[in-house]
Amino acid sequence: AGEHDLTENIIHIVLARIPGAPKGTRGISLFIVPKVNIDHDGQLTDRNSVHCGSIEHKMGIRASATSVLNFDGATGYLIGKENEGLQAMFTFMNTARIGTALQGICHAEASFQGSLAYAKDRQSMRALSGKKQPDSVADAIIWHPDVRKMLLTQRAIAEGGRAMIFHAAKIADKMFNATVAGDTKKQQAYDDELGFYTPILKGFITELGLESANLGMQVFGGHGYIHEHGMEQIARDARIATLYEGTTGIQSLDLLGRKVLMSNKGQSIRDFSKVIFSFAKPHLFSRGPIGSMARTLCKRAVQWNVMTLRIMLGAAKDRELVGSASVDYLMYSGYVMMGYFWALQAEKSAALLESGEGEESNDFYTSKIQTAEFYFDRLLPRASAHKKSAVSSTKSLMQMDNEHFNFL
Repeated sequence: AGEHDLTENIIHIVLARIPGAPKGTRGISLFIVPKVNIDHDGQLTDRNSVHCGSIEHKMGIRASATSVLNFDGATGYLIGKENEGLQAMFTFMNTARIGTALQGICHAEASFQGSLAYAKDRQSMRALSGKKQPDSVADAIIWHPDVRKMLLTQRAIAEGGRAMIFHAAKIADKMFNATVAGDTKKQQAYDDELGFYTPILKGFITELGLESANLGMQVFGGHGYIHEHGMEQIARDARIATLYEGTTGIQSLDLLGRKVLMSNKGQSIRDFSKVIFSFAKPHLFSRGPIGSMARTLCKRAVQWNVMTLRIMLGAAKDRELVGSASVDYLMYSGYVMMGYFWALQAEKSAALLESGEGEESNDFYTSKIQTAEFYFDRLLPRASAHKKSAVSSTKSLMQMDNEHFNFL
């Protein structure tokens, strides 16, 4: 919250321009601005000129008192060097964006828990394949294929996204340990790897978290639109996650433009593809779901690299191509990455089922494999549409005159 009385002081981190600074982003500096000034002994003194102008009236996250702040005449303290504010800010943006991705998982999980409980309890019609609850006047809606598809989509998003977040957290821990140990080479390698994951996690998972929140409302039918059931609040709250800390469009440009094309000419994609191939190699000729997943992932990884090369070569001739392809490219990347983590979970679950050494029940591990199968059958195929759109010509996108958008 920009203003509150829960603490004695608030320290604002502010981007601002120093008089005479270069134009554009090259002239932005980073400051800390306290609500109440602090003396050299750390004691609070007089009020700084930071004031709440108004409270924003928002679609969701209403418990967060988002406000307009006025800094006229305020004292700020420079962080880092002049005109290098954006570089300084980005040192903590990876963490902030991964935190926002985690919100997407939370929205998906919360909505899934609500819709699952409702689908098991709410009765309507009979299952198409015959009575499932003959002692009741109707069957629970969880028996209906479309409802099951929505529920499984929610579960696949929540659990697949959680695995992606855990992996990113592990990389962050390794980077921290390398930093503490003074191993700058490893620290940079982990930082680069986390930088590649971050826009995918933030953009892809928040978009799917919003989808899951909408599906939760849909499972409830008209009741989902009623405030008292709580499902519409999840959808309203989930919407902001695709917007703040950089919209999905900005994350996509960061991934394709900066991380993939400019930084390493597609090396990040090749590196992750090696991880996929390493996982898939022992299963390529296996029967059953794990073998099928391994072969599918290999095909997607090859397609990912070819798509990257096509965009890289095309962008040299058409400067609009990166902007037109970026969101589809990010979503494709997210679906493949989530597919890999679902395949990992299925592989581990199958091994524990076979060995009987798992800490959870056999039903738990079986459900993991079944959810992974659903993901590969129903959600991963979406990547094909994103690939086709990403490599399409920009002609149909850019040819219309701006004034012609008005014609109805």
